[in-house]
Amino acid sequence: MQVLRGLPKILDPNVLVGTETADDAAVYQLDEGRAIVQTVDFFSPIVDDPYTFGQIAAANAISDIYAMGGRPLFALNIAGFPRQKLPLSALADILRGGADKAREAGIPVLGGHTVDDEEPKYGMVVTGLVDPAKVARNAGARPGDQLLLTKPLGTGIVSNAQKREQCPPESLAAAITSMTMLNRGAAEALNEVGVHACTDVTGFGLVGHLLGMLKASGVAAKIRTKSLPAFPHVLRLIGEGCVPGGTRRNRDFYAPDVEVRGASEEEVVLAHDAQTSGGLLLSVPAERKEALIAALGRHRTIVAAHVGEILEGPAGRVVLEG
Repeated sequence: MQVLRGLPKILDPNVLVGTETADDAAVYQLDEGRAIVQTVDFFSPIVDDPYTFGQIAAANAISDIYAMGGRPLFALNIAGFPRQKLPLSALADILRGGADKAREAGIPVLGGHTVDDEEPKYGMVVTGLVDPAKVARNAGARPGDQLLLTKPLGTGIVSNAQKREQCPPESLAAAITSMTMLNRGAAEALNEVGVHACTDVTGFGLVGHLLGMLKASGVAAKIRTKSLPAFPHVLRLIGEGCVPGGTRRNRDFYAPDVEVRGASEEEVVLAHDAQTSGGLLLSVPAERKEALIAALGRHRTIVAAHVGEILEGPAGRVVLEG
């Protein structure tokens, strides 16, 4: 947002969601019943296997459409690849992983663009449709709302532990299963029950994405850190120092907006961990919480964890309570 402040303001009345609230995707209204929802996301590998990396990157990009309550229509590839250093078969495997994940989401990949780069990078531009009256924004959370999370936390910790050759196999397997899982079921549940606000949890961590929701909504929140779902052994790995730079930067950057009340060091780190292809964070009216938990169960999200609540208070204030 610091960089975007210098850009011209968006004045087109058909833009329903632009850059103002740092939401997950752009939304542009076509007519009374239809709006385009569009996103782009790409990053460097966090796993060694090219095919799996392609799946994760695709699931991560498509997630932004689901986070807006939308239905994906098609995707375009975006990739950087060091063709002088790695075999082109690795790029083919990356693209095949992305295509297979897009097929699972029910959408085609209609092309894309690749450049020669020093480090492999891959992701997608994804276009979808959403009812303008049913856009799930990160703005709209209200005091009394309950916060639910649909995937465990700790992908950054697991990835760092794997690079150090300290990661237990079950931790890596659980993280890969989560990162390659589409957030389609969570989107279907939120559309079925109705929520006040939604965002997906990725590189800014749970705290960072929650703060975006709180600032856009003009409210505060409390997170019960002992309720945070985590992959196996993640808290132990944090204690062993397997904390990536992105997670540390998140914690430093968001520190002025965070109050810690009795949470352990490991729990605080987990709340800031930079995620890849994380779950959806949903702000739901208290009277609909149980219905949403039931819907998430029917749609087979990995978890339906009740992790906190929205409070009155300074806009953009998080309490991490142990």
